[in-house]
Amino acid sequence: MMKDQLRDFIDRISETRHVSDDDVTMLQGEILESGITSRIEVESLLALDRIVDAAESWGAALTKLVVDFVVWSRAPHGVVSNDDAFWLATLLEISGPSPNAMNIAYAILDEAGHVDVALLDFIMRGRQQARLSQIAA
Repeated sequence: MMKDQLRDFIDRISETRHVSDDDVTMLQGEILESGITSRIEVESLLALDRIVDAAESWGAALTKLVVDFVVWSRAPHGVVSNDDAFWLATLLEISGPSPNAMNIAYAILDEAGHVDVALLDFIMRGRQQARLSQIAA
């Protein structure tokens, strides 16, 4: 289930297609003050990320929110299970490994004590795609 305030935020940002620094402050300080509480919230924020132009603060805020949910709010704490890693890697892979998607994956790798191979595979595919893009350019 998604909080009404978050749903309203996502609807508004979807219409304007822009996330400002003030929006980020509101998201972190009021709407998700206690963090993300469900997969649907992660899925909705990542879908939003794919369609908006955003202030620089958006990427860092999104990364922190997702990392805190995946690494620290799910038991066992500090461990990213196969199920969670596969779910998240699938989400991050949509539309290709964006800079925010890669930052989220790397931040989870840095913060978690154990990360299932599914997320590592996403990172490796993203790095390979980045290399191929550089060669083609």
